[in-house]
Amino acid sequence: MTTAELDSLAEDFILSRGGTPAFKGYGSPDNPFPATLCTSVNEEVVHGIPGRRKLMEGDVISVDVGVLKGGWYGDAARTFAVGAVTPEVERLLRITEESLDRGIAAMGSGNRVHDISAAVQEHVEAAGFSVVRDLCGHGVGKDLHEEPSVPNFGKRGTGAALVEGMTLAIEPMVNTGVWQVNVLEDGWTVVTRDGKPSAHFEHTVALVNGKPEILTQ
Repeated sequence: MTTAELDSLAEDFILSRGGTPAFKGYGSPDNPFPATLCTSVNEEVVHGIPGRRKLMEGDVISVDVGVLKGGWYGDAARTFAVGAVTPEVERLLRITEESLDRGIAAMGSGNRVHDISAAVQEHVEAAGFSVVRDLCGHGVGKDLHEEPSVPNFGKRGTGAALVEGMTLAIEPMVNTGVWQVNVLEDGWTVVTRDGKPSAHFEHTVALVNGKPEILTQ
C-alpha cells in the first residue's frame, strides 16, 4: 500500500464525519502542507508527505493526523510496524509509547510543563534511545498550535504551570541513535541525521478535575 492511499482513506473518513483535515494547507502560503496525514517512514521522524512510496515488510510508519471539528482541534499520532520488524525497532516503539504514557501521567494539578518533559526524557534515555530536541509538543484548542510548548526534555519543577482546562498535544519523538535531525528539501520532512529509525506517539490531553484526560484515545 502507498502512503498516498492511506492519506486518501483518512481524508474521506474525516470528511464523512463532518470534520476538516487540520494539516492540509497548513503552513506558509509559499509551501503549505499538501496532505491530510503526515506519514513518516523509518528514518523520517515527522511531517513526511504522503506519496507513491509503497510500505514494505519491516518498515515502521508514523501516522500523524489533526482534525478540526466544531471549532476545536485534535492532534494525535501512532507509529506502526509493517509486518515483522527487528527486536530493536520493536523496543523503540514500546519505549516511545511508554514515554508518552509517563508524560501524560505527569500532567497533574500543581505540576509544571517540564515535569511532563522530564518524565519522557528519563524513560527514553534510560533505555538507550534519544529524544528529538528540535521539535516539541504544544497547546491545542481553538488553534492547532498554541502555547505552551511541551518539549520532550527538561528539568522537573520548571516551565509553565499546569492549570485546570489546559489542553496539550504531548508527543514524544524518539530516535534509535542520535537526537539530531535534518529537514529535507521539501521543507517538511524531518529525518534522523544518522539515518536510523525513529518513532512518534501523540495524544491530545486535557487537564480535567486535576487529572489528565486523553481526548484522542
